[in-house]
Amino acid sequence: MDCKSWGSRDIVFLCIIVLSLIHVSLGAKVRHFKWEVEYMYGAPDCQENVVMGINGQFPGPTIRAKAGDTIVVDLTNKLHTEGVVIHWHGIRQLGTPWADGTASISQCAINPGETFEYRFKVDRPGTYFYHGHYGMQRSAGLYGSLIVDMADGEKEPFHYDAEFNLLLSDWWHKSVHEQEVGLSSNPFRWIGEPQSLLINGRGQYNCSLAAKFSNSSISQCKFKGNEKCAPQVLKVRPNKTYRLRIASTTALASLNLAIKGHKMAVVEADGNHVQPFAVNDLDIYSGESYSVLLKTDQNPYKNYWVSIGVRGRDPKTNQALTLLSYSATPASKLPTTQPPVTPRWDDYNHSKAFTKSIYALMGSPQPPKTYDRRIILLNTQNRLNGFVKWAINNVSLVLPSTPYLGSIKFGLNNAFDQKSPPDNYDSSYDIMKPAPNQNTTQGSGVYSITLNTTVDVILQNANALAKDVSEIHPWHLHGHDFWVLGYGEGKFKDGDEKTFNLKNPPLRNTAVIFPFGWTALRFVADNPGVWAFHCHIEPHLHMGMEVIFAQGVHRVGQIPKEALACGLTGNKQN
Repeated sequence: MDCKSWGSRDIVFLCIIVLSLIHVSLGAKVRHFKWEVEYMYGAPDCQENVVMGINGQFPGPTIRAKAGDTIVVDLTNKLHTEGVVIHWHGIRQLGTPWADGTASISQCAINPGETFEYRFKVDRPGTYFYHGHYGMQRSAGLYGSLIVDMADGEKEPFHYDAEFNLLLSDWWHKSVHEQEVGLSSNPFRWIGEPQSLLINGRGQYNCSLAAKFSNSSISQCKFKGNEKCAPQVLKVRPNKTYRLRIASTTALASLNLAIKGHKMAVVEADGNHVQPFAVNDLDIYSGESYSVLLKTDQNPYKNYWVSIGVRGRDPKTNQALTLLSYSATPASKLPTTQPPVTPRWDDYNHSKAFTKSIYALMGSPQPPKTYDRRIILLNTQNRLNGFVKWAINNVSLVLPSTPYLGSIKFGLNNAFDQKSPPDNYDSSYDIMKPAPNQNTTQGSGVYSITLNTTVDVILQNANALAKDVSEIHPWHLHGHDFWVLGYGEGKFKDGDEKTFNLKNPPLRNTAVIFPFGWTALRFVADNPGVWAFHCHIEPHLHMGMEVIFAQGVHRVGQIPKEALACGLTGNKQN
């Protein structure tokens, strides 16, 4: 087909898009998976504990697909006493909002013994992952990797010889059920810092691979007979380029990754290509993913530490370590030098320098120059009848029993609060001090957004309940990517938009707000459905740090009955 023969430039452009979609569709496959979710015994950090697994695996199986493929997962709940859903983190769910995997938002929780079919298309290549989105099941170990390769005939804008996948997480010995009870108690009981950091589900509690560097050996960590917690060594050949796909599904910890003696080039962030830039280490927040290129150009007769450490919180958790092992050197030969030192936990200038170095690759989609609606979201820690909560514009979200997608689709106005949450907060609020009135409210209202309009969201951080305390919050948007237009210190004010980057801002699905600062985002509401937008720190989400965006729900097609067979929608389906 010759697109030039179609006439005008716009028609030619449409023709090219159609042909590209046909090209992707012709090579696309339907990939089927049958999964059973259940609790099982495991030892992620060499200490036996109960973990949540899929088909007997922890972490869950890695899904590998190509752009344009359709993923079908038949998920059976074998937990016996609790529901379950799985969110496909970073997949936009175009045309399939009921497959987003958010309990009480896009679907009913899958009851014990039931099977639910997730069917969705992965439309873009990138480094993604999946995780539980019901209660605090992500903390219990319900997660795994989802890698989408380029469609047949397409190439990445960078070269590499091989790749490794690193899924990062944190791990507690206290059960998530006990953690949930503590968060919902008066007096409040915090979950504490994690006992271990895990790389691909493996860590070492109360054991340092790096102890006594010159004469240590892996055997000191007692892996014999317990190889499932032994670190997965990255075995490499000299003078090659490796792609490291790095994703963080942590429940709490912000992390820093470094490889001794090696620089990395960042090339992808949250499934979007970025202008390559070199780093000695990188900060990664919960919900984020990156690809970096690593050149194995060091002495091939040595091995090198790969270290993961905690950022943004005073660390009480040891580094997670593994090895970059050159092919000429046995993995049992540990380095004689100290692992990379994680930057000080509160060195936010280091964090900001990395985050502000991320720009979209030339040729990436640019944001609209103006917005139709601006929503400013003040993040505060509050109290509700003595219980500690997190709130947005003084509303702590409580999810309804009937999923929003169904209640809005079928006009069930009594299923959730009909009053929309506020688009802004009181301008007199002093973000630098604890609030004089620390009380908050609860609600289940939604932000109704006109379809195909442009929305600016300003995430505004503030002082928590304690004086001089403001925490890092990584915010994740379902169903969309957004442009990160900029960051600022203190309170966002008129005129700050003059500093926005409208030329090459990165497209992301997760963005961080730093202590006592703000982050500006822009997205186009072009995906009909009901979408969560929330802090990706699991206990903060559990305590109400979330808002709901609804757009074009009348345009959503037939919703599978199984998605809405609960609450008031059980008898309302067509």
